[in-house]
Amino acid sequence: MAKTYLLTGCGSGIGRNTAMALARRGDRVCATDINAEALAVLRKELAAPDNLRTELLDVRDPQAWEKLVTTLAADWGRLDVVMNIAGYLKPGYVHEEGPEEVHRHFDINTKGVVFGTQAAARQMLRQGGGHIVNIASLAGIAPVPGLNLYSASKFAVRGYSLSAAMDLAPRGIKLTVICPDAVQTPMLDLQVDYEQAAMTFSGNAQPLTAEDITDAILRALEQAPMEITLPASRGRIAKLGSAFPGLSGRLLNWLRERGRRQQQKRARKR
Repeated sequence: MAKTYLLTGCGSGIGRNTAMALARRGDRVCATDINAEALAVLRKELAAPDNLRTELLDVRDPQAWEKLVTTLAADWGRLDVVMNIAGYLKPGYVHEEGPEEVHRHFDINTKGVVFGTQAAARQMLRQGGGHIVNIASLAGIAPVPGLNLYSASKFAVRGYSLSAAMDLAPRGIKLTVICPDAVQTPMLDLQVDYEQAAMTFSGNAQPLTAEDITDAILRALEQAPMEITLPASRGRIAKLGSAFPGLSGRLLNWLRERGRRQQQKRARKR
């Protein structure tokens, strides 16, 4: 039986790929983004099927969240799944970052997820159940120098999501937080030119793909775990590094140098 979905960040990357996968299998999908042109391209590529709806949504606006969730529930009868995927990243060292970047990271990455989770939870309480999926990052498990604002905002997403999952479970609402390593999206491409982002490239030479994350999301919808780390091996390393930050610091120079080499290879291939 087809379900109803609301996704953010569908202009590109993970959100776009997941919206396409759900729409193609016949589910009712509301794909949102702040970029109207990107949504128009998505509709065109999918040939504007009846089960796809596109809406402009600024995830930083709690009133916009409430309005859209209420409208979708009224039009569709219920809202089964809400996916908070939209994100923002700009590399930078602590002394380089101005207040506008502080606000942008936390407004989009953290507050956007909080507002979306709250709006979804209220509707799902009214209808008697549902599933919320939030995208965090391995940078939300182990701190990443050079991406400190992104890392801090994703730490907040993970912490909030795990806490909210415990809060909502007795009320019949599932919540899964997904923490991936680097994913081949426009967000990764922009980091190639920033030396501050060297740690992003310290993992496998081949980053995860948007399809990998979509597959993990679809599995999460069936199994409903509280947390998924991708790949699992890097997730274990991230949790170890977070538990013993002093030890992880000794590996920092090696990881940063490995990342710089991978970063330079990617730059040469462009």
